[in-house]
Amino acid sequence: MKNTYLTGYFPFLTILLFSLSLAIYVEDTIINFLKQIGIYQGMLGIISETELKLAVMIGLIAVFFMVLSALKVVAETINELSLLFFSTDTDGDILKNVRNGSLIFLAGGLVSLCSYASIIGIITIFLLTVLIYFIYFVYKISPSLTTSFKLVGFICFQIVVWGFITSALLYMILKIYNTAMAGLPI
Repeated sequence: MKNTYLTGYFPFLTILLFSLSLAIYVEDTIINFLKQIGIYQGMLGIISETELKLAVMIGLIAVFFMVLSALKVVAETINELSLLFFSTDTDGDILKNVRNGSLIFLAGGLVSLCSYASIIGIITIFLLTVLIYFIYFVYKISPSLTTSFKLVGFICFQIVVWGFITSALLYMILKIYNTAMAGLPI
């Protein structure tokens, strides 16, 4: 007896684990920054060190949780749009086949906790997890991509859409950074 909903909570745990890894790293960075600029001691006069660290940690987990959740929604939309264009499956049976792939992300989230002291390590683990999941996803859906043209189209569609999203975000970040730097009185 196999229950299809057994792995339904894995995406939630995965997002929570990656959020925790990122939050631990960024919390340490924020605390060090506050110490450098001299605000930290003043804040300790208002609340205890444990309360301050806990408040920063909870806030960061919430922010990273929202960002990763939005990323998951975008990824699912892109995957299903790709399947709409290139798959012969019209009933959604293919999506049932790839549900166990959430175990890959859960393992990646657990491994990311081992690398909480390095942002490069966390990002590398995340990107490696995404790559492994993508290979698993393509392998599982390949029976519904009846021709090699559809398989290549599916992969190219994913690469182009993610490339566009990444480029647009980087452009926006650079534009905001340049605007902020131009506005500083130096």
